[in-house]
This record gives sequence, structure tokens and C-alpha cells, in this order.
Amino acid sequence: MEKKIKTLVIIPAYNESECIERVVDNLRKNYSEYDYIVVDDASTDGTRAVLDKIKANYVSLPVNLGIGGAVQTGYRYALENGYDIAIQMDGDGQHDPNYLHALVEPLNENEADIAIGSRFITKEGFQSSRSRRLGIKILSDLLFVLLHKRYYDVTSGYRAVNKKFISLFSFDYPQDYPEPEAIMISSRNNAVIKEIPVIMRERDTGESSINLKKSMYYMCKVSLAIVISFFQRVKGE
Repeated sequence: MEKKIKTLVIIPAYNESECIERVVDNLRKNYSEYDYIVVDDASTDGTRAVLDKIKANYVSLPVNLGIGGAVQTGYRYALENGYDIAIQMDGDGQHDPNYLHALVEPLNENEADIAIGSRFITKEGFQSSRSRRLGIKILSDLLFVLLHKRYYDVTSGYRAVNKKFISLFSFDYPQDYPEPEAIMISSRNNAVIKEIPVIMRERDTGESSINLKKSMYYMCKVSLAIVISFFQRVKGE
């Protein structure tokens, strides 16, 4: 018999009490072939009470670690429970689970180590604000200059990784604004990365982990982290 591929959906959640129930219920009812874990990042709005009410599978962090720490917690859970594939999916409802299979397929077929859900390939659905699109373009250009490979939706938090990168990310995952730096770390570790076209929805409730005030700070910080990570790779070679 063919071995079943164990797949986990990691759902980081910070102050998502208004939408986390819908996200979890949708997975349970329509995508039951995937396991899931909600990582409550010390929410202050009753998210944990909602998770208790619906008897969700979740872990609750005692202090707020930010998006990177919450996702890394999910990867540690995936590693310790023997999952073959882990998928990051936001808890605010922006990521459509209809694309779960599309993200997992290239990993199952050994065509990629990491699959990133990209809203900028077909350019349908919610495209983010103009200022954020500019920031994403700058980070995409920086990665292209360093890696000589174009990734378009470098900040997308909708991505799937195989067992090798579950293990890596459970011990080494960037903080704050982690997705672009994670691409560099993955490339440094010889990942085959594939972008998959997806349509995302606009957030209508809850609280984003990255606000406009922090955007410029994170842009500079992430750009510096990407460059440092690149030169660490070059030195190691």
C-alpha cells in the first residue's frame, strides 16, 4: 500500500476572534484530509475563548512572539508529530483553502520543496495596497539581484514546504516580517521553490500583525537581513 502523506495546515492567529471560527469550520467540513493546528499568538481579543468553544486543535503561546515565532511554533509541532508537508495559511480568511491541493501537488510530485501561493501571476483578486505592492516589488527585485531568480509574491504567507524544510524552519525561522527572508534561507539550503497562482481575499476583520507605521522599519530590516543571509551563504561556499 502507498504510504499516506501526512499534511498539516499551520494557522497563526493574533486577535482573530471574528473570523477564526469560519476558517477552522471550513477546513473541518470541506478539507478534512488535512490536519490543522491554530497557533494563538497570545491574542487579547478572545481568540482563545473562540477556539475553546469550537474545540479547535490549537496551541496558545504565553507571550506574543509575532508572526515568525507563531509560524515557527507550527513547524515545531509539525516536526514533532511526523508531518511530511506543512502549509502556512492565515487565520483571517484571506487565504482560500481551495488552493491547498494546488500548493501540495508540486511537493507530492517532487517538483518543488516549497510552493508559494502568488496573487501576482494572474493578478486576480485582492492585490494589497499600492504602498505594500511597492514594498513587495522592491523586495522581489532585491532577491532577483542576489539569487538571479524572480519570485513575485515574496511576502505571501500562503505556502507549503516539505519535510526537509519543516525540519529547518522548526529551528531557524526569521521573525517580524519573515516571508522574504525565508525565501533567502531556503535558497541558501538549495530549495526548489515554485510559485502557484492563487486568488486572495481582502481582510475585513481582525488585526494585521504588520501595520503601516512599521512598514518602513521592516522594509529596511528585512532588506538588510536578506543581504546578510546571502553573504553568509557565499562565505559558507
